[in-house]
Amino acid sequence: MTSLTPQMAETISKHQLNTADCQLNKTNIMKQTLLYLSFVAAMSSFAQNTCNELFISEYVEGWSNNKALEIYNPTNNPIDLSGYFVSRYSNGATSATVANSIQLSGTIPAKGVYVGVIQKLDPNGTGQEAPVWDSLQARADGFYCQDYNVSNAWYWNGNDAVLLAKGSLPASPTSVINATNVTGFAIVDVFGKIGENPANETGTSSGNDGAWSSQFPYSTGLGVLITKDHSMIRKPAILKGQTSNPSFFDPLLEWDSIPPVIVRLDANGDTLFGTSGNPILDGNWSSLGSHECNCNNISVNEAAKLLPSVYPNPSNGLVFVKTQNDLRKIQVISALGQQVKELQISATQSVVELDLNNLQGVYFLRLTNNAGEQTLHKVIIR
Repeated sequence: MTSLTPQMAETISKHQLNTADCQLNKTNIMKQTLLYLSFVAAMSSFAQNTCNELFISEYVEGWSNNKALEIYNPTNNPIDLSGYFVSRYSNGATSATVANSIQLSGTIPAKGVYVGVIQKLDPNGTGQEAPVWDSLQARADGFYCQDYNVSNAWYWNGNDAVLLAKGSLPASPTSVINATNVTGFAIVDVFGKIGENPANETGTSSGNDGAWSSQFPYSTGLGVLITKDHSMIRKPAILKGQTSNPSFFDPLLEWDSIPPVIVRLDANGDTLFGTSGNPILDGNWSSLGSHECNCNNISVNEAAKLLPSVYPNPSNGLVFVKTQNDLRKIQVISALGQQVKELQISATQSVVELDLNNLQGVYFLRLTNNAGEQTLHKVIIR
């Protein structure tokens, strides 16, 4: 047998290494291709399930009987609400009946919203029959559940899960809400966690004083109670509803939280007081009636063209406005249309710091550039 010279051995070794590298590269390319195809398939599946169905865009659990639900239509076509219903799962209930539900009515326009409010309209009502504040009534597209004994769907507190679903409710008030009893049943969105009764600040829950909170596991009263005496606004990045019961309900994962009322201010930004000496409070409903969502391609594209950026939003009181050195003036406008602050901007400022610590609720920043053009940015101050 002919012995290999060192040069021949080196050549063969290099050839073997090159062959192995080639095979490894082929394997890696195949893996990357399969991974890419899996990613594309997953993204296609995800895309098919977004922006094509109604979801809850705002949940109002205000003082007394101020209860409202805003439903958003992310599609390009109007949707008839008669094929949808709302159910309430009270105090950790694992099931709901027709008596806990209500069939909806009306139509939601494309990219529009529908605001349903509890039907407590007697101005002389007291206690459980106390009327909804006039300012919230004015936001309503429809009223529901006048009589608790007929349907209690709209009587939620901060510890009740709320279901938005497709289907036609049966006539019997004792029929359980499920695919067997409800024709065309399909879960569209869930607010909260069905079967969980969250605790209050003391870690206990009795009656209706509990709420989901800001700290894991979100149901034991740790952190700040979020879903009681607050309004919850769906974040613009959310493109679909929660179509199954979540393992944990983190109320700040998909929602921004604002207080139910705001203090009324005069033109100078000072608190207005009533004849009793207490501050005058207004319902914090200005966000009802429209919803910012990335499903709306027009709004997304237009927003991308705006040079100034406002962050963080929501904020705990300190807001930054980043611009291209062309901002001339910032006006802070309350939900009632009152100017509460105005700031003149120098030509050298690229980042403006706004101290809004004395405010709470929904406000608008009107930004005016050197050309006199104006843009409006909604900010939420917690």
